[in-house]
Amino acid sequence: MTETGRPNPDELLRRVQNTEKTGERTRGRFKIFLGYSAGVGKTYQMLEEARLLKTRGVDVAIGLVETHGRSETETLLEGFEIIPRLRKEYQGVTLTEMDVDAVEARRPGVVLVDELAHTNVPGSRNNKRFQDVEDLLAEGIAIYTTLNIQHLESFNDIVHQITGIRVQETVPDRLLETADEIELVDLPPDALLKRFQEGKVYVPAKAKQALLRFFRKGTLLALREISLRVTTQHAGKNLHTFMEAEGIPGPWSAGSRLLVCISPSRMGERLVRTAQRLSADMQAEWFAVHVDLLQAGRMDETTRNQLSRNMRMAEELGGKSVTLTGIGAAEEILRFARNRNVSLIVVGYPEKPRWRELITGSFTANLMRRSGDINVFVVSGRPSAHPGRPLFSLWGDVGRHAWIGGVVSVAVMTLACMALKSCLGLVNITMLMILPVVFSGVFWKWSAGLIASLLAVASLDFFFVPPLFTFAIADWRYLPMFLVFFAVAVITCFLADLIHKQEENAGQRERFVSALYSFSRDLMTARALDDLLQQATRTITEAFQCEVIILLPDETSRLKIMSRSGEKTPFGNNELGVAVWVFQRGQPAGQGTETLSSASWRCLPLKNQHGIFGVLALHARETGRFLSPEERMLLDSFANIVALALERTLPFASKKTS
Repeated sequence: MTETGRPNPDELLRRVQNTEKTGERTRGRFKIFLGYSAGVGKTYQMLEEARLLKTRGVDVAIGLVETHGRSETETLLEGFEIIPRLRKEYQGVTLTEMDVDAVEARRPGVVLVDELAHTNVPGSRNNKRFQDVEDLLAEGIAIYTTLNIQHLESFNDIVHQITGIRVQETVPDRLLETADEIELVDLPPDALLKRFQEGKVYVPAKAKQALLRFFRKGTLLALREISLRVTTQHAGKNLHTFMEAEGIPGPWSAGSRLLVCISPSRMGERLVRTAQRLSADMQAEWFAVHVDLLQAGRMDETTRNQLSRNMRMAEELGGKSVTLTGIGAAEEILRFARNRNVSLIVVGYPEKPRWRELITGSFTANLMRRSGDINVFVVSGRPSAHPGRPLFSLWGDVGRHAWIGGVVSVAVMTLACMALKSCLGLVNITMLMILPVVFSGVFWKWSAGLIASLLAVASLDFFFVPPLFTFAIADWRYLPMFLVFFAVAVITCFLADLIHKQEENAGQRERFVSALYSFSRDLMTARALDDLLQQATRTITEAFQCEVIILLPDETSRLKIMSRSGEKTPFGNNELGVAVWVFQRGQPAGQGTETLSSASWRCLPLKNQHGIFGVLALHARETGRFLSPEERMLLDSFANIVALALERTLPFASKKTS
């Protein structure tokens, strides 16, 4: 393509010349019926299509078809000309193969050749059946053939990993690349297993071995996904060839998957861009994944906004943003990657100082050590201006109430232990002093628990370890006790905070689900349009702590404000223009998006598959606040529910078709 978007004349001339050469050659048309396992119906489908060709007057002959004793397949053979097979003796056994010379002499319009990956009897014209097929294609004879995905050479190692079976009979990938058409013959694994149990797949002598080693549902699901992927890739290549011949840019294809690890730093933006370029080169689906290490509550506003910006950029560039929750980032990333069959993980170079890596470990190094067969692509770059939280930044997280609470709880326990010192003993006092640490960690997070643990160690040394009322230690054998006490206290309050954070996350998800359920129930039961709009406005306002406006078209298709919560923020002609753009284009715009981002309101279309019914506008009460990925998903769900309710309730048919 030229800079003006017109096809390059030299490129068009080359394509015409190639087309002319292709027209002059005599190569036959090649079609493959592809399946993921024996028994899905490849041979049956091939015979059905051949019968249809025969009714249209096409000269069809059978070079070789294996029925495996299936009566329904044998019935389909009736009426076809079957070219006699070639008989050969091998180790005292008479075997039959396709007679390639006889097929070439007969020269039918289409020849059916089953089991493309079959190995011929030694002494045959070719060692492999696919070589026979290539010879026939070169003679200008069209071939219909069958193939299972596990026989493709490039997937040999993958199939071995999935099934535990090393497939010996394989065909080169070039056969799929040169095929004029690939038809996927698919059957759900449950239906295939039922056919197998009924004895319709293999003869009984082979059934038991196949069942034990191959016919397992998980194995069949994996092979099925590979076959779907290969078929999609072939369709994408055909589309690319067509669009190239027509001078149309922009082929699409689905294939590999990659994952980019997102953190709340400026480096995340570079990672997203890198992942987008890699996905374009690989024509791959990709995910932008952030792992919430149960520290989201300690993120400041700037950090949260940067994370939201990174995730939003990933969505705008075609990725799918995902937020995971867990203790170990590398473990969660790899678990997600393996569940989604990701083949490449993109990660940034460690931003932590070296001394912090020695203490807390390196996420990148841990990911690379545990990645196994998944490739890891490390993107280098300058550390961001705020690469991480300073070592003692946790003190900023502790409010005045946490200081007071930690001091008071330790003081109360110290007084109680002093009153009972004579009957408790140092060991029991040490155990009791852990209680205020746990109490502080549960109620004021682990940073407050850390402060309480320091105070508890100091109180234990000052009031109960001789010499009393001094921080000096007369017997150094007490030092390991202090260290163990401090370690146990920190770990205990950290685990308490971890449970607290998990409870918060679970509660948030429950609130989201409950809000969606209540919202949909209330809207679907609303009979009047005004009730519906007021309920929607009120619920969204409460859920997102923002001002909400719903605009609907009137009989002349002009947008009008039909419902609003509050009048604090003006909604003038500029904002109305953004809403009109959203209504016409069906895409979000305004604050927090990449379209008309200078607007103070964020506008979303109220649409479904039947059309666009209106616009939902939001204005955050906190300036500069970004919606998190979870909040954006919830907001999209609310908008979809409102659109469904409007479709049912609108008194006029002025909705815009999307």
